[in-house]
Amino acid sequence: MMSKTKTRTTYSKEFKLDVIARSNRCDSIKELADDLGLQDQRIYRWRSEYKADPERSFPGNGVEKQSPEEKKIAVLQTELDDVKMQRDILKKPWASSPAETPNFPIYGQA
Repeated sequence: MMSKTKTRTTYSKEFKLDVIARSNRCDSIKELADDLGLQDQRIYRWRSEYKADPERSFPGNGVEKQSPEEKKIAVLQTELDDVKMQRDILKKPWASSPAETPNFPIYGQA
């Protein structure tokens, strides 16, 4: 028995902005949603997302909503984490250091 997988419908930024503009002009979001074959909750979510931050709303598939400053901070944080890990590795005592080497007699020396 094979299961049917639903394909996720994606909408372009232009389509979403058009729907938002139409929703602002219409009397009933429910009627608009029915006309477009959408759920009314989707239109409400798009409107609230756009209202919260028009510049960074609907960035695209898999694109994070980060400003250039936030991207820079994320890159610097990653670099800092790498440097800290390298520092911690270098702080660890080496197995061949004299403090860690047990006092075993070496063959041929007595």
